[in-house]
Amino acid sequence: MKIKKIKVAFLGGGINSAVGRTHKIAISMDNRYELVAGCFSRNSDINFKTGNEYGVDESRIYKNLSELIKKEKNNIDVICILTPTPNHKNEVVECIQNNVKVICEKALAVSSAEALEIKEALDKYNGFLAVTYNYTGYPMLRELRNMIKDGKLGKIEQVHVEMPQEGFARLDKNGNPQKPQDWRLCDKELPTLSLDLGTHTHDITSFLTGESPIELVSIQNSFGSFRDVIDNSISISTYTNNIVSNIWFSKAALGHRNGLRVRVYGEIGSAEWYQLDPENLYFNDNKGHKLLIDRASVDVNVTTEPRYNRFKVGHPSGFIEAFANYYMDIADLILGISNNENRYVFGIDDALEGLKMLEAMTLSSKEKKWIKIK
Repeated sequence: MKIKKIKVAFLGGGINSAVGRTHKIAISMDNRYELVAGCFSRNSDINFKTGNEYGVDESRIYKNLSELIKKEKNNIDVICILTPTPNHKNEVVECIQNNVKVICEKALAVSSAEALEIKEALDKYNGFLAVTYNYTGYPMLRELRNMIKDGKLGKIEQVHVEMPQEGFARLDKNGNPQKPQDWRLCDKELPTLSLDLGTHTHDITSFLTGESPIELVSIQNSFGSFRDVIDNSISISTYTNNIVSNIWFSKAALGHRNGLRVRVYGEIGSAEWYQLDPENLYFNDNKGHKLLIDRASVDVNVTTEPRYNRFKVGHPSGFIEAFANYYMDIADLILGISNNENRYVFGIDDALEGLKMLEAMTLSSKEKKWIKIK
């Protein structure tokens, strides 16, 4: 049966943007989407160069979101928002008010108050929103989730998630700090670090366990080259169903390009997954057995699907493939092929809970005490 291609427009994601190329490759990988229009940059030159490189007709390249919606709302299925996080709320709400479905890069908003405004618009206009938490698209992380659901680790007691990076501490070849975009060097209600990295640590824990954070204690620091912003955060959290979690995310951890690591401990077993070793899941049981699980293992249940095996085992699936897996889930949801009962696609409630948790981390660090999550 031929499946309808989803017609998508991009807001942001110009050729000078790493995230734009990532999304373009991801939506193309499984031939489920067609990029037909966009406003890729406020810079007119970059806007048209991007559209031309992405194969978009020049007549469908627009100078702003309002113009894009006015001309394309009846010709597209969804708008993908790839702009900086501080812009998201107004852009998402404008799309929803015009009955346009939205896929939005994380973080959805800069605060829970902004996320609530988005939620109100979704409820009022019966809108559609998916937020791209791409790490949950890694095949072996999905296999781990299935193992937890099947009780192979027993009751989950501890989850440890860390996401250390070194971008705010490394120097360039001339010995100068590597300066990021200006908006990443401006902390407001939440540190930009939390919006960049912390949102993933919450989502991964929620994805694996299905549980919600209750209370936490946190410290936040500035260790790198840009001392006006937070670049390191460590938290201990309690979750529903008596789970304890340790969370560390940082941009001042020298030696880590992107050290995402997940460790889950249950009553009868534990498992570990590391993004730089994405094809392998390490499992240990309470009898001392140690097992390496990959896509070729005989007892895997999730990673046998064709989309997780675009190429043979031994040729690692990586970051962009994980994005593509997530986009396939969104496509199935938009077309009504899936009702999201497997909870592979995250929306407003997940984003809102994550922002509330991040706000509790900031408050805990300031007040130096445990904070209950609203």
